[in-house]
Amino acid sequence: MKETAVEWLLSMLDYNEKMLGIKEIIEQAKEMEKDQIIDFGYDIADDLACGVFRDKKAMEKRYNEFLIYNEKEEQ
Repeated sequence: MKETAVEWLLSMLDYNEKMLGIKEIIEQAKEMEKDQIIDFGYDIADDLACGVFRDKKAMEKRYNEFLIYNEKEEQ
């Protein structure tokens, strides 16, 4: 299985798990990443149900729009 972006970042950093709160921050980042992937999956499933098909470049644009929309929604 491929590693997630959070797992990759951790493998690139020299960190000590005993650092204050780092374990909780890592778990929170992994959970946020998981939620983001699931939400985007639902968004794309809606598109597919409506007959909207995208190539890779259009999919990347849609993902960026998804991130911006969710960022505004959280503010």
